[in-house]
Amino acid sequence: MEATYGLVSYTLAKLFLLSGLSKKDNAQRSKKMEEKALEVYDVIRTIRDPEKPNTLEDLEVVSESCVEVQEIGAEEYLIVIKFTPTVPHCSLATLIGLCLQVKLQRCLPYKHKLEIYISEGTHSTEEDINKQINDKERVAAAMENPNLREIVEQCVIEPDD
Repeated sequence: MEATYGLVSYTLAKLFLLSGLSKKDNAQRSKKMEEKALEVYDVIRTIRDPEKPNTLEDLEVVSESCVEVQEIGAEEYLIVIKFTPTVPHCSLATLIGLCLQVKLQRCLPYKHKLEIYISEGTHSTEEDINKQINDKERVAAAMENPNLREIVEQCVIEPDD
């Protein structure tokens, strides 16, 4: 009986130890995802608005809280961005989404899957725009248009360039 009690006690102690390690691993992983989200935000915050001289950060179209990063594989991440157009009928929301796509594809040094959405309830045609900006073929076709490409380039160029 004493041997059984000792074995049960030992097993429970191991479980508690492993449980603590798991919490520590989760905390480290969570911190890493927060750091990645800040890295993504630093890339997108300087994108200029297509109509104004302000950045998306200045206009509160993007914020730190609009970026979420999840690990989906070894050094591969899912990045979800939910941006908020300045007005519910913003005609440039699709262009802003395109700028976000282009800048992140160019600037992130690691493998990632990108999902960009308009924040729920902040635009009159958010469903249609969400489909457009997450369709790789539409994004590629848009970037083949020289006029559109020039506008995107002006929006995503770094301030010191």
